[in-house]
Amino acid sequence: MNVCFNCGEYRADKIIDPSGPYAICPVCEYKHPFLQLPLLVVGGASGTGKSMVCHALLGRMNGVVLLEGDLLWQPEFNKPEDKYIEFFETWLRICKSISQSGRPVVIFNAGMGVPENVEGCVERRYFSDVHYLALICDDEVLAERLRSRPVWQKSSGPANVEEQVGFNRWFREQGAQTETVIELIDTTGVSVEETAEQVALWVCRKIGGTRSGDASA
Repeated sequence: MNVCFNCGEYRADKIIDPSGPYAICPVCEYKHPFLQLPLLVVGGASGTGKSMVCHALLGRMNGVVLLEGDLLWQPEFNKPEDKYIEFFETWLRICKSISQSGRPVVIFNAGMGVPENVEGCVERRYFSDVHYLALICDDEVLAERLRSRPVWQKSSGPANVEEQVGFNRWFREQGAQTETVIELIDTTGVSVEETAEQVALWVCRKIGGTRSGDASA
């Protein structure tokens, strides 16, 4: 979609006309119709249950595409100096393309759960809305979950545990106060199945569709 069908220029910064909606090439002004669907982001610190909930919902919800955000992570994206912008832009570009099939994307990723990381991206303009949900839990519960992980995941060390506990606390204390509100689901003492059902209900409230537990077409 970033390549103009008329002049062939690559421009991610197309002008969006919501009346179509149309993506207008800034070079030749060609108007390209497209589907401007919402994007749903399930964030939260590592260990709050994002990946397990995503896995639990696979094949059980109609009308959306569920994606695990870590699938794309590569060392070349690890650039804290520019706030990992290429990682977020790449995911938004992929979600935009997938949504042209008529199904909104629900992406599970820690960093994308922070509105500041998404709302300023060039590719953000192609979505009608971005809805944010964060999974949270008690600090001690999160720390124990991380410490019990296999060594190969490199997430059980004291430094990472402290960082993720702080990130979890940020969602819990600041999420509802950000300019773009982040809704919260507490996974403390709650099974994966119960949490997955709550996430599915949240998705349905935002875009409609079939609840979890119903895999009919």
